Amino acid sequence: MTNNQFRLILLLLGALLFLPFLGNAPLFDWDEINFAESAREMIVTGNYSRVQINFQPFWEKPPLFLWLQVLSMKAFGINEYAARFPNAIFGIITLLTLFEIGKELRSARFGFLCAICMCGSFLPLIYFKSGIIDPVFNYFIFTSIWFLSRAIKNYGNKSASRHSLYAGLLIGLAILTKGPVGLLLMLLTVLIYWIFIRFRAIASLRSILIFAFTTISVSAFWFLPETIMHGPWFLEEFIEYQIRLFTTPDAGHEQPFYYHLLIVLIGCFPMSVVGLRTLFRRSSLRLNDPDFIRWMKALFWVVLILFSIVTTKIIHYSSMTYLPLSMIAALSLEEWLEGKQSWNVFQLAGAFIIGIIPALIVLGVPLAGMNIAALKPFIKDASAIENLKAVVTWNYIDLVPGMILLTGLCVGIFWLSRGIRRHVPLAFFGSVILATSVFIATFPTRIAGYTQQAAVDFYVSLQRKDVYVETLGFKSFAQYFYSRKQGFSKMEILNSKDDEGNYNIDVLRNWYLTGETDKPVYFVVKSNKIDAFNFPDLQRLSEKNGFVFLLRPAARSKN
Repeated sequence: MTNNQFRLILLLLGALLFLPFLGNAPLFDWDEINFAESAREMIVTGNYSRVQINFQPFWEKPPLFLWLQVLSMKAFGINEYAARFPNAIFGIITLLTLFEIGKELRSARFGFLCAICMCGSFLPLIYFKSGIIDPVFNYFIFTSIWFLSRAIKNYGNKSASRHSLYAGLLIGLAILTKGPVGLLLMLLTVLIYWIFIRFRAIASLRSILIFAFTTISVSAFWFLPETIMHGPWFLEEFIEYQIRLFTTPDAGHEQPFYYHLLIVLIGCFPMSVVGLRTLFRRSSLRLNDPDFIRWMKALFWVVLILFSIVTTKIIHYSSMTYLPLSMIAALSLEEWLEGKQSWNVFQLAGAFIIGIIPALIVLGVPLAGMNIAALKPFIKDASAIENLKAVVTWNYIDLVPGMILLTGLCVGIFWLSRGIRRHVPLAFFGSVILATSVFIATFPTRIAGYTQQAAVDFYVSLQRKDVYVETLGFKSFAQYFYSRKQGFSKMEILNSKDDEGNYNIDVLRNWYLTGETDKPVYFVVKSNKIDAFNFPDLQRLSEKNGFVFLLRPAARSKN
């Protein structure tokens, strides 16, 4: 096939995989709703320069991804599809970029395999259909490292300056997307690569200055005006926040050191097991730039080790590994196809053990859903038992994605054991693409039915009503997004200040509960925490699927 035919296939494949069903499930707390709500509040206030959540300054993220969501919401409306659309577009762009890089490194077929490894693995396929920041953030880091590697390869040539400029531009965009951690990941990767090559000279002073100037200029596009207008609060709070992430586990995210290793190994099947051998040894294939695989290995280990050290561990923190791993796995696929790599019985057994885990999980979810009553005696969490009372319909057709995964795994292992290499990528990656596409079309809606749909429906019912809405006893952003809160009232502003005059959500909640409110206040509480909020003027409206819905009438007339 020609290069353009490969590009067309990937364009159509990306559109088919990433664009449908983006809005078939509610946004999930915390991150998806957090970012979508911040983008919505930009539209409501008309203030696109300052990131807010609940109409208060939000220091955890810069605004670039939110700007993309704003553009999407302007096009599609304020909804789930619009919130997730930017990542779907970047998913298509990522596939095409992997193809172009792979083509330059070796061949069009190698570039195509790089893209297939990315979209044909379980978690990478899912995360392009999410509303989190990481797909855009990771793309900018990855492409910046690509251009930086070009600059270093062409050290001493005129093109090094141009590539340094591109690298600085892209890492600047990464900083505008998620903060200086993007530059940190790049610099650590450069350091590891520099160690690999035994500290030989890699860049001229001119290239370094161009890179630094471009990075600072691009990131200053927002940071500088923000600092001039509001002072250095953002940087101070952001740095404090990053320190907390490294040193203090966020509630519910205390995981063992090996957490991300397991997530990548199991969640990125099949490219994780395919690329495992090449990850630890030099490939026998000839590449136009063999050093770039060193870059990819350095980036992979930097991300995996760094976020294993970070005390707060969330599943998408290690998503930056997906891009380098896709290229490393593609090398293994090329070796298979050229007969330069074979697997012994231990490797086949290991691949089967790892691959069967996601298959059993995808099979197990609908089986559990069809047998809720049998599971309840083994569940000790009272709130979880209430969640499982949700009316969610499962049937045997929902076993199809798991069966596809299991079949693809068994067929792929069988072909490998018989030395039939040519169709192994189709068995492994094709089955994951098909199964995950079906999974995403149906499972998220049903999972939301257990976890948050009852609360979301309650918030939606309060849209266009002049009321206050808040949660008690648990953290959420859904009440703001789905009730379409339009801003802070004068009464909220007056009654949300602590003793030092700063906004404090706990002070505001206390006013909602006990103060002289000018509007009705609706609360959502998880059923296992309702006893902690025994206030005399709280009226219990209803209870559904682990959530209790309360009303406190207005305590006094409006001014």
